[in-house]
Amino acid sequence: MDLTVKGLLDLDHTLAKDYLSRFEHPWEALDGIRELILSLGPTLGPDYEERAPQVWVHKTARVFPSAYLGAPCIIGPETEVRHCAFIRGSALVGAGCVVGNSVELKNVILFDGVQTPHYNYVGDSILGYKSHMGAGSITSNVKSDKTPVAVRDGDTRIETGRKKFGAILGDRVEVGCNSVLNPGTVIGRNSRVYPLSCVRGAVPADSIYKTGGVIAPQKGE
Repeated sequence: MDLTVKGLLDLDHTLAKDYLSRFEHPWEALDGIRELILSLGPTLGPDYEERAPQVWVHKTARVFPSAYLGAPCIIGPETEVRHCAFIRGSALVGAGCVVGNSVELKNVILFDGVQTPHYNYVGDSILGYKSHMGAGSITSNVKSDKTPVAVRDGDTRIETGRKKFGAILGDRVEVGCNSVLNPGTVIGRNSRVYPLSCVRGAVPADSIYKTGGVIAPQKGE
């Protein structure tokens, strides 16, 4: 499976384009998200308001009164941050996104058009263009034994050296309701995950991840 930045993500749909293009694998970019936001924020221009120190929100974004925006973060145009959303910080949220009720974000890049609409936790992760996490689906970003996370691609094991690493979703990935993406999950473009799945490792592009970990090609592919 192609686990590279270019193989998973269309960089024309994020303010992080230049930053992400420096890396071979997208998880290598997780360490620098905070610094990226701090460097981008002051350059965003008059269409963005700094609503609190190091919190930049586009004038067309809608942030509901009970949402919490922790610094540093960027909220893009036409994005909705709904009631009781908890952005802990180091979150770069693109254009036309939905950060829904009781959703928690931490150290993430959400490309344009991403939807995390209901009760999601997304931490130490990158979600590609128009990817969608169903209600209650979460990223688990720390292993239970606290050892560094590896990405498993078939018989290949890639050591990331990171203690915290949730998931990478390629463009247009659909994650079913109440699924858990275990540390080091990477899902290729256009793939779908059945509801109530426990996902681990790499899922190829244009696939369906079914109950019990069965992976099948999508019909018509």
